[in-house]
Amino acid sequence: MTIKQGLQTAYMWYKLGQIVLKYRIALLAALFAATGYMGWQASKVSISYEFAKAIPTDNPKYVEYMDFKKQFGEDGSVLVVGVQTNDFFNLQHFTQYKQMLADIKNVKSVEGIVGVPMAINLIKSDTSEKLNPVPVFGDSLTTQSLMDTAKAQFENLVFYQQLLYNPASKAYLAGVTINKEMLRSKNRVQVVADIVAAVAKYEKVTGVPTYISGLPLIRTQVADRIEHEMRYFLLGSLGLAIITLLLFFRSFSSTAISLFVVIIGVVWSMGTLQLLGYKISLLTALIPPLIIVIGIPNCIYFLNKYHMSWQKQLAQIGTLTGEDNNSAISGANSAICGANSAISGANSAISGAKKNALLEMVSKMGIVTLFCNIAAAIGFAVFALTKSDLLREFGAVAGINIMVLFVISFIFIPAVLSFLPPPKERHTKYLRNRFLESVLVKIENWVLLNKGKVLGFTGLLVVVAIVGILKIKSVGYIVDDLPKNDKIYTDLKWFEKNFGGVMPLEIVIDTKKKNGLTSNLNAIEKIDEFSAFIAGDSAFARPISLVEGLKFAKQAYYDGDSTQYVVPNEFDMAFISPYLKMKGGGSENSFSKMIKTFMDSTRQKARISLSMADIGTVALPKMLDSLKKKSDEIFGDTSKYKVQFTGSSITYLEGSRFIIQGLKESILWAFLLIALCMLVLFRSARILICSLIPNLIPLVVTAGLMGWMGVALKPSTVIVFSIALGIAIDITIRFLVNYKQELAAHNGNVTATTVSTIRHTGISIIYTSLVLVAGFVIFVFSSFGGTMALGWLTSFTLLIATFTNLVFLPVMLIGLLGKRKN
Repeated sequence: MTIKQGLQTAYMWYKLGQIVLKYRIALLAALFAATGYMGWQASKVSISYEFAKAIPTDNPKYVEYMDFKKQFGEDGSVLVVGVQTNDFFNLQHFTQYKQMLADIKNVKSVEGIVGVPMAINLIKSDTSEKLNPVPVFGDSLTTQSLMDTAKAQFENLVFYQQLLYNPASKAYLAGVTINKEMLRSKNRVQVVADIVAAVAKYEKVTGVPTYISGLPLIRTQVADRIEHEMRYFLLGSLGLAIITLLLFFRSFSSTAISLFVVIIGVVWSMGTLQLLGYKISLLTALIPPLIIVIGIPNCIYFLNKYHMSWQKQLAQIGTLTGEDNNSAISGANSAICGANSAISGANSAISGAKKNALLEMVSKMGIVTLFCNIAAAIGFAVFALTKSDLLREFGAVAGINIMVLFVISFIFIPAVLSFLPPPKERHTKYLRNRFLESVLVKIENWVLLNKGKVLGFTGLLVVVAIVGILKIKSVGYIVDDLPKNDKIYTDLKWFEKNFGGVMPLEIVIDTKKKNGLTSNLNAIEKIDEFSAFIAGDSAFARPISLVEGLKFAKQAYYDGDSTQYVVPNEFDMAFISPYLKMKGGGSENSFSKMIKTFMDSTRQKARISLSMADIGTVALPKMLDSLKKKSDEIFGDTSKYKVQFTGSSITYLEGSRFIIQGLKESILWAFLLIALCMLVLFRSARILICSLIPNLIPLVVTAGLMGWMGVALKPSTVIVFSIALGIAIDITIRFLVNYKQELAAHNGNVTATTVSTIRHTGISIIYTSLVLVAGFVIFVFSSFGGTMALGWLTSFTLLIATFTNLVFLPVMLIGLLGKRKN
């Protein structure tokens, strides 16, 4: 950017400042009216009670999952309740357990319960040729002796082993099916709360520990925590902002102005969420606190420049009147307090000085703040370029409202300041902070006298970071954002230990012809062989399919002989099929209807339904490859069979992979777009290099720290890099714009200009960095690991960015531009 272009740009912003001051009342009225409308929209925004769509709707895995749900129904609507006790079949305890399940059954939107008290036995009726379902634990169990008899009968039924109970650990499970429409509404919170209350009542009465898990519980309780944390972080961010601003400016008016700006920004962000048809999710819940964190530096930049300009104006008044600065300040204060007419001339001069200070604030800081906000907006908005709804919603809302923040700041701050009296001497005292001035002097010495040491230290830091990067692992778990001592996490691990897990996995076997499942037993035998292979892996719960139903039926046909719990052969089917009504007409009994839930209407496709442990995104693909290899071995003829793996676990894996890939691409896009902005702003390839390298180093160092500390690369941590890049570049823009503005005053002397820039921008950069760090540190108190990582990793990145921009960047400027005069 040439000096002429710089003057033209400054004049444009000067004219914009005049417009804001001239039409300040109308602009403020329009801003408040628009904010009122956005506030009305914000009041209607709701919480998302579903896992956000991390996977695109046109992704083959997503399409397969939707096809499965269309044919077989929802796979993630079961909440599980577990207990572990040696006294389970004690009549008194069993009665309390049965009462708990009855209380759960009475909860609105609970569609069904499967548990030990509901277990049925199939009794053969030769006269009607039916397998009649008979309750194992009927209402007539009034003595312990009868209970013991029922217990023996139940334990003889192989069908229920590892499904409703684990005989080795004495653990018992009940599955609660919740209406899928209710699970998509806010009423699910009350439904889950009522179920949890019924379980807590049982636990209190019996003293038996209980465990609750399943996707309905995890989704609901995580969403509920998001809502609560959003409030706490919002209040925490505001509290930290107030404290920081009061310490910084020592002015209630400056603090109030800043708070109004960010509060208006928060209202607009929530209103935008509603207008775009989005809901509050784990990511979008971060936007309000982020708006506060990003908005406060805007205010600091404007107010800092206003105070500096005001002091300069006072100095000029003192020179013109022959008074020193203290006299000018005294006159200003006297004028503000309503001095007598003898000093009306001074009053007029002060009024003019105040207006000039405001106009200089706008002309100098308008373009700086604009590009700072553009860079920050890019850091977030690039997420909107991904195909993941989860990231796209977050990126769009955050990017839009960061730019809205600039407009709010540009209108609100100059307009409101024009109505207020000029700052007093105590309000600008921070500009002469002795401690920070001594720090800046040391920085100047490092830049001028220790260039080699600065470059050497930075180089060593990068090398150590690169070694750490090589240690980074990329892995994610469905509940890995929760603390290891959280009840959601510990209960999930209990179910994994005793029943294999609760994460749904569905396997669909397509015989590729109508009635392919019932025309012969070949398909049934293959499904049984595959199920036996799955059951041998401790990472899976016992698989359930129509094969298990047929085994149960055969055991019943042979009068409950547990040795007959095997797949019927052709000979068996000749006798058993009339009882099952598997072929042709005839009325179907309830058992026949049950096993047909594991087939499609054409009897061409069968499902193997199982649950699995939350083994992570690294182990899961290997596990699926192992299953696929075995399925190819068993169902080898692709002309006759097609095996498909789907379910919530598969879509989560695909979504996690998709998010990480999308985030990597977004970082690249952010880097390229920010580089383009810097090129447009400075019109210099050398300055572009100087601006980008100091912001790449913090990202590399942060990635290295993650590797050394064992922080895995996953969706909740990858997001740090794009956000940090967009925010850290603000410091660079602030420094380099001031450098360009000061260059002419120092006759193109790069070294002198660089030193002057450190002095003029150093204090505000340090304060701004502290505000940003304090704003992000609040996230460290989150109960979600990803949000916590966002807090401390971003804070660390910003601290490193402050060093590279105040120390390394000046060294680069002198090294690359020192021999040039412009």
